Amino acid sequence: MNRSARIFCFLVLTLAALGGCSSQPSATESKKAEAALERIQGKAQVLVESTGASDAALNAGGPSVYIWEGATRYRLFFRTPVEVVHGDQYIAEGVYAQKAIEEIGDPDQGKNGYPLQTSCERVVTMAWRNLPFDAIDAQAAVLRARVKRYPARPVFLVTRIAPVTSTGSGAASAEPKKDAAAEEKDVPEVSVAADKQRAFLIEGSPVQTAPLWEPAGGTVSCKVVIDPAGKISELESGAQLCETVPWSKFRYQPPVQGGHPVKVRTEVEVRFEPRK
Repeated sequence: MNRSARIFCFLVLTLAALGGCSSQPSATESKKAEAALERIQGKAQVLVESTGASDAALNAGGPSVYIWEGATRYRLFFRTPVEVVHGDQYIAEGVYAQKAIEEIGDPDQGKNGYPLQTSCERVVTMAWRNLPFDAIDAQAAVLRARVKRYPARPVFLVTRIAPVTSTGSGAASAEPKKDAAAEEKDVPEVSVAADKQRAFLIEGSPVQTAPLWEPAGGTVSCKVVIDPAGKISELESGAQLCETVPWSKFRYQPPVQGGHPVKVRTEVEVRFEPRK
């Protein structure tokens, strides 16, 4: 009997331990949600657009707010109204909606459209904790409408935003920026054929996986401008697939002509492989 009692107690303790472990996934999921937060920094663009209620709701009824980070323009989505000064530099922390939706995936394989309402709800709760259910539904509906309309144009759900402050003297630090901007304008621009410019690619892949909203993929030719440092500074193509390319990861050999730095206007052919 004593041996049976000991075995019984051991089983009870084992089950209790397993039950305690079962509470861990929620903590793990919480950490994953926190890890999903990203940071962007760039110049703010504030536009008072004559758009519908859906777009206005992205800034709780205020004007449209964007942040330019390199060649990417993020549309900011705020939980509560935020005043942003046009032309100022900001750092924003939050969730890049389309990227998070891609990571969640689509168990319905596109049968119910893109994006799924459930995916949008998860993205909203990643960015903004402790929202009541009706608020989650409302914000997810706004997000879904925007992403469905422009699937490649980044929507960034902001958890925190702050202006970039300079530690140096304002007058002293402003001059070099003005000089750099003037020098940038003085740099000549040349046009280079796509096949010729391809040979100078150092980093970045012209082959990408098709996004959830275009699972069949395809090939697009994207018009870009490469700055003297070899980075893509402008995207001049309105094609949605061009807008989803991670241009910040592309690097070219710094362009020169006659021994002097130049900007290059060219086209980059990108192939999107079908999703499996």
